[in-house]
Amino acid sequence: MGVNYIVWRWLVSVNWEAWWIAVPLVVAETYSLVDSLLFGLTMWRLQHRANPPVPVEGATVDVFITTYNEPIDLVMRTAKAAKGIEYPHTTWILDDGDRGELAAAAAAAGIGYLTRSSNWIDKPRHAKAGNLNNALLETDGEFLLILDADQIPEPQILHRTLGYFHDPEMALVQTPQYFVNVPPSDPLGSQAPLFYGPIQQGKDGWNAAFFCGSNAVLRREALMHLGITQYVKAVEDGIDRALRTAKSVLKKTRKQVGANNFTALSALDSVGDAVNDARSRMKAQEPLAEITYRFQKQVDAAARTLVDADLKIMRADLEAIEALHELGEQESGAGALDYEALAILADHEWSPLGALESIRAMIEAVDVGRSDEAQPMLPLATISVTEDMATCMRLHALGWNSAYHHENLAYGLAPEDLKTMVTQRLRWAQGTIQVMLRENPLTQKGLSIAQRLMYWSTMWSYLAGFAAIAYIAAPVVYLVFGILPVQAFSWDFFSRLIPFLFFNQVLFFVVSRGTPTWRGQQYSLALFPVWIKACTTAFRNVYMNRPLGFAVTPKTKQTQDGLPWDLVRPQLIAMTVLVVASVIGMVQLYRGAISVLGVSVNLLWVLFDLVILGVVITAVRYRGPDEEE
Repeated sequence: MGVNYIVWRWLVSVNWEAWWIAVPLVVAETYSLVDSLLFGLTMWRLQHRANPPVPVEGATVDVFITTYNEPIDLVMRTAKAAKGIEYPHTTWILDDGDRGELAAAAAAAGIGYLTRSSNWIDKPRHAKAGNLNNALLETDGEFLLILDADQIPEPQILHRTLGYFHDPEMALVQTPQYFVNVPPSDPLGSQAPLFYGPIQQGKDGWNAAFFCGSNAVLRREALMHLGITQYVKAVEDGIDRALRTAKSVLKKTRKQVGANNFTALSALDSVGDAVNDARSRMKAQEPLAEITYRFQKQVDAAARTLVDADLKIMRADLEAIEALHELGEQESGAGALDYEALAILADHEWSPLGALESIRAMIEAVDVGRSDEAQPMLPLATISVTEDMATCMRLHALGWNSAYHHENLAYGLAPEDLKTMVTQRLRWAQGTIQVMLRENPLTQKGLSIAQRLMYWSTMWSYLAGFAAIAYIAAPVVYLVFGILPVQAFSWDFFSRLIPFLFFNQVLFFVVSRGTPTWRGQQYSLALFPVWIKACTTAFRNVYMNRPLGFAVTPKTKQTQDGLPWDLVRPQLIAMTVLVVASVIGMVQLYRGAISVLGVSVNLLWVLFDLVILGVVITAVRYRGPDEEE
């Protein structure tokens, strides 16, 4: 139904005279169709797993509780619950805040405490990913249960998840994130029952259920495999960059060398051949140490040729200058002798020895020990402010499996105010877009086509902010100016659009199986300014190296004076414009400037937009679960 509608829209119904609104609208509709198709594909293999297998016997497990600045009593409550997990394990608090008071509380409770090693001083910290990477090299459990500071686990959590690791290729078992401080109305849309349910179950059917940062068990072997692979890739990338730079240095140097300086040109040609040879050997996946050693030897040989030639020229110059002195200073005078000596020195071709030394230095600077980082291996991905998705995508690309176990086994705290919720959603969206721009799943080797689409569908969803602009603007343009983005509101239009919209909602109804999805649909449109900001800031971060302004999501309610209307100013402006446009539209109808059908359709459209955007008013007024009760 959707394809039928969109093809017709593009080929027949676009009002090209008003292309400035017609094209953005049909592009937005095409975006929504692709979104629906990706959602339908996700649901195609929705997997309801039966009771998990019996747990692996005798496995060693480390339970990691990550924290930065959360209240100590909150962290300790989670840590003590983790210590009470029935399967044998070791509990660790990973304190990125390095707080002595928390260390003392952990010691008193018999709980392990880890903070960053001295290796991290003056090095990139990589937020939560860095905290976990540090802990990986300080512990040795075969499996890792990762919990956020507020996620209190059930005693049976390991018994219910470790059984999946009988599969030797299973790298990850993810469980839902459920929040105990969310009222039934869920005004901030925190529970995400559609994601922690049908969507993850659907991705699981395609072996693409992914890591969500907490309430997950991971196999250490898989993470270390990933760490070693990424370490080698980082070194390869460093050598490749150095060789590319060497090629450009050689090209620039050849222009500076005189055409008659055959020795220098020959040396540059030999280094150019060495660059090409090294790059060919890298493509053939020969050992990197052998490639760089061979290259450096070739550069040394070329440099020795230049040194020998330069020495010969220097000796000849000295002999010529000495001969001038023997002619007698009385004939020419000291000044004339100096001038002639300088002329002799200036009469020689420029030597590219310095350029070769620069090339050699670049290759030697490729640091196998990665001294720019705190540790050579960084198993959890550091390319994004949200380490989970990128890490899991890389694991899948290496051939590892994942599973989604749909059972609430840990209970956490959701944001209790709008500001905290927006901070959290912005970070999630920024991290996802960073991964999309740096490691687009559609181009990643090792992933199946379905896995690529499962990752892409999540990334694609955050582009909804741009589509929302068109959906808000189109009815306003018609009601105010009488300009239709379609050729006409005809039978052809409605007979294609209405069935598509109807069956799209049926799809949600069928797959949700009674799970409430309306709040999620509201926020997917209502947070359009957040999604746009996430896309633009992530783009600037990836391509212009601009900071994201990363902030840890607070775990306690933030005190504030008055209601934070400023957080939803764009939505309020959009709602005001829609209401004003509706009034103008009624006036236009009274004057006979626009049709009854056109006004009716667009007023319904405005009403739908207002209902969707109206959730932000509820969010602003929400003061936490206690006050709602």
